[in-house]
Amino acid sequence: MAHFGFLAPPLPGHINPMLALARELVTRGNRVTFLGFPDLGPRLPDDVLFFPFAEQEQPLGSLQPYLARLGRLGGPLSLMRLVRDLAAFADTICRHLPGALERLQPDALVIDQTDAAGSLAATALGVPFVNIANALPLNLEPGVPPPVLAWGYDPSPKGLRRNRGGYRVARWVERPITRVIRQHAARLGRPDIRFADETWSQQAQITQCVPGLDFPRAQLPANFHYVGPIRGPDEPLDFHLPNDRPLAFCSLGTLQGSRVGLFRAAAKAAATRGVKIVIAHGGGLSERDMASLPGSPIVRAFVPQRAVLGRADFAITHAGFNTVMDALSLGVPMVAMPITFEQPATGARLKRAGAAVVLQRRRTAGRIAAAIDKVLADPSYRRSAQSLQEEIQSAGGVRLAADIIERTLGVAAPPAAATRARAAPNDARGDSRSGSSSAAIRSS
Repeated sequence: MAHFGFLAPPLPGHINPMLALARELVTRGNRVTFLGFPDLGPRLPDDVLFFPFAEQEQPLGSLQPYLARLGRLGGPLSLMRLVRDLAAFADTICRHLPGALERLQPDALVIDQTDAAGSLAATALGVPFVNIANALPLNLEPGVPPPVLAWGYDPSPKGLRRNRGGYRVARWVERPITRVIRQHAARLGRPDIRFADETWSQQAQITQCVPGLDFPRAQLPANFHYVGPIRGPDEPLDFHLPNDRPLAFCSLGTLQGSRVGLFRAAAKAAATRGVKIVIAHGGGLSERDMASLPGSPIVRAFVPQRAVLGRADFAITHAGFNTVMDALSLGVPMVAMPITFEQPATGARLKRAGAAVVLQRRRTAGRIAAAIDKVLADPSYRRSAQSLQEEIQSAGGVRLAADIIERTLGVAAPPAAATRARAAPNDARGDSRSGSSSAAIRSS
């Protein structure tokens, strides 16, 4: 039995796949501890045990202003503020995580690919670790545009020059983070590490993507693995859905769920096309906002996403990576309206794959309605989504991700331990919020 530490940003799109992977490792007889700033704790289920660090600098509630800013990201000024926030978090992690790891003594770590500071600390301390790309893979190479831009794939000399220029700008924007990484790399005895992407695991890098969705790659490391969506068991549908007309599922994710104008445009477009729409807003809309949505949409803060998608004819989405992978895993085409982060780049990949009509800007009700017409009338969108569905079904998912982690890090649960864990997984609670070194998801 191995003890794994898990590190992920306190955001649902990153936490949820990591939880599914943690539970899979637990069923095999391993033990798992999530580490993070105190604000991560309340975002974890009660049976997930948690080891907080940096409590003095990041007390409970301190991340709320940052999360609110994420929901309002728009122009260049907000992007620069985000980079400064991330640099400050990286500095705190680099200063406090090594001490937390010394106290906790995990056998290995599973680290979100976006957490360069966590990867740096693990590298400097010699703790084996793997990276998980819960969002679009961030791996850089000349033939692929920077993973936050809506640029299409263009391997021509012109496209390669464009990409080089994009990477130069990206490096300039990331300077505050780069300064932090270099400062702490030198302090921790790894002055050879100069950029965030140089911190990534030499053991294994795992992505929820599949090759058919990603742009063609020529320079991925040998330890890179496409496994498809990392998911646990599906939640059942807990409300009635009509079957007398086309059905759409609409989500803008948790962070963007307060964008009532976009929801209103989507609801109006669906109503004009005779489509029943289910809207999940993640708690971002008020009662007044919900009442203002035209037509007769089904509106909830949260729904069992895969269960609704399994009944939907198409999805209207912000191109958040987990929603995209859930839709594709069920063969559901999309109207994609990327907003921020890696979403424009994911939209570009969906467009190339032919699985979505992508609206990178001007998301009016009329344009969304026209996109709905395309998705419903042109069977090629569903065929493309179903082709990716077949690829996802054979990709391996959470079980393959756990196999890679155990194999790469040289651990495997004894058969008896795995059997006991499958009989009664995840029943440890007790000190789940104590921060003691025994705080962990563990097999019974």
